[in-house]
Amino acid sequence: MEQINNASNVVFVLLGAIMVLAMHAGFAFLELGTVRKKNQVNALVKILTDFCVSAIAYFFIGYTIAYGANFFSSADVLAQKNGYEMVKFFFLLTFAAAIPAIISGGIAERARFHPQSIATFLLVGFVYPFFEGIAWNDNFGIQPWIEAAFGAKFHDFAGSVVVHAVGGWIALPAVLLLGARRGRYTKDGNVAAHPPSNIPFLALGAWILTVGWFGFNVMSAQTMDKVSGLVALNSLMAMVGGTLAAMILGKNDPGFIHNGPLAGLVAVCAGSDLMHPIGALITGCVAGALFVRLFTITQNRWKIDDVLGVWPLHGLCGAWGGIAAGIFGSQALGGLGGVSVVAQVIGTAGGIVIALAGGTLVYGLLKTIVGIRLDPEEEFEGADLTIHKITATPDHETHW
Repeated sequence: MEQINNASNVVFVLLGAIMVLAMHAGFAFLELGTVRKKNQVNALVKILTDFCVSAIAYFFIGYTIAYGANFFSSADVLAQKNGYEMVKFFFLLTFAAAIPAIISGGIAERARFHPQSIATFLLVGFVYPFFEGIAWNDNFGIQPWIEAAFGAKFHDFAGSVVVHAVGGWIALPAVLLLGARRGRYTKDGNVAAHPPSNIPFLALGAWILTVGWFGFNVMSAQTMDKVSGLVALNSLMAMVGGTLAAMILGKNDPGFIHNGPLAGLVAVCAGSDLMHPIGALITGCVAGALFVRLFTITQNRWKIDDVLGVWPLHGLCGAWGGIAAGIFGSQALGGLGGVSVVAQVIGTAGGIVIALAGGTLVYGLLKTIVGIRLDPEEEFEGADLTIHKITATPDHETHW
């Protein structure tokens, strides 16, 4: 029976890892469809390359920082329990690699390629696992302290804060240090619109992310005996709420509508195992509205050129999700209980502080030492030709 249980858990977590791995295609196509045509190839290449760099950083450094485990034992030791610890690493790697995938959308169209790869290594190797270990492995005794002081640990079932808020708040200093795309904001205060280059690809990316998210959330149980259909239904309701809120407030704009489900799913991650489905629906509605309002404000009023709106989508909706888990996870509002709003606020604030500090340090150093932005001429030509020497749809064949 033990071997059957181990094998079942391996298959369960492996399916989750595969589904979240597929989400990275969603990140790629969401960015591809949003950026201008001259930067589409760069969007695709960045996501794949960043995933591979993340795998190296997390395998050799990050996983050890977060969980105190490493892979330097012999293969027969690693294969114990049907290799469950291996697929668990694979699953958690796909979460870690979401950090640079999130950042990629904010810094699109003007970031240099290799400095971003260095940033990916540093963030996934050191910054992300530092907070991951605090939240999910009780590192440094912070979680036990929160539990003793406020009656419950900081609860983040599937990463509203650990993954999404951290990724979004790391992206904010990166976007600010890069500066806006050239020509985006004029000296007289006008805003030059850069509409999405391909709505079908944008929609495809959103759908891939949405489907994969059910592996992201449900398989966060990590063992078969802990799986819960409540997580699946809560994810569904938050997705619906986020979409409808974005549709109404976004006035049928397809960009907002296809980011709406993502906003809802970001927010429900933390409390998806605790909330009543109605609480999840409200959480998603608030997240969808939050994204539309703050995306508009950051772009038009604050003049922050966050291309895909990753700070409002992941940073703010993720932070809302961390707090919402404490609100709608309470028994008074139909949840399963065992959460504290104060603990959720403290944990969420801690993730934001670490993300801001880590993002500012990494991108600030890279900007000072090697530079992180394309030259004006390179940016004008586009990252596709400048970096990859080919466009997404070449107009003619090359004759050697």
